[in-house]
Amino acid sequence: MKGNAKIIATLNVQLADELTAISQYMVHSEMCDNWGYGKLHGKIEKRAIDEMKHAEKLIARIIFLEGLPKVSALNKISIGADVLAQLKNDHSAEAGAIKMYNVAIKEAVTLGDNGTRELLESILKDEEEHIDWLEAQMDQITQMGIQNYLVEQVD
Repeated sequence: MKGNAKIIATLNVQLADELTAISQYMVHSEMCDNWGYGKLHGKIEKRAIDEMKHAEKLIARIIFLEGLPKVSALNKISIGADVLAQLKNDHSAEAGAIKMYNVAIKEAVTLGDNGTRELLESILKDEEEHIDWLEAQMDQITQMGIQNYLVEQVD
């Protein structure tokens, strides 16, 4: 099905954002594993896999719309030097993604592409769950202190 060029371009922007998130989260996950924070490693790795699934769905939609997925473009990756910096950087990435998905959903509605709208809404829901988890972690750090938080992350 021949899709709208503007929608395809927007989907490629979203794809670049997801591919960037995968890279950032995988590095953060492996750093946490190296530091012995197995619980964080597992949670962050799962979030990276969620982003991989998002990228896969975006690629499939772009191809369905007879577009060409641009998989070589990445945005700036922000690697945190410690767990708190990682959480803050990941929060920033998720907040940006949520904003972009909301704009893209409005565009899909305006252009009458309900299939794309439904896809973007499902990804948006996942991104909102991701940011909720990140905010919960940062709240825990504020309430119990970073050292106590990190002790809880060892397994």
